[in-house]
Amino acid sequence: MTEKFTDGQIMDALMELDGWTLEHGKLTRNFKFANFIQAFGFMTSAAIEAEKINHHPEWFNIYNKVNVQLVTHSANGITHLDVKLAKKMNDLV
Repeated sequence: MTEKFTDGQIMDALMELDGWTLEHGKLTRNFKFANFIQAFGFMTSAAIEAEKINHHPEWFNIYNKVNVQLVTHSANGITHLDVKLAKKMNDLV
């Protein structure tokens, strides 16, 4: 099982994650793209990265916006998997 981060570890991680915040115990970021095709392309690329690490986002898409929340349900909190996926998503943008 993956270890849940402490509050201090979460704050340290957020300092390295441009655009991400902590909302309701989840790493959260709202991405905005030029159009639906770019938003969907991002989601497709992010899905491939998520599958590689077997860790999947909670997300919502409307037209050019993708709202993402990351949390490790099995650990009941944020873990290194959430930070890893957040960094991958930032790299994709």
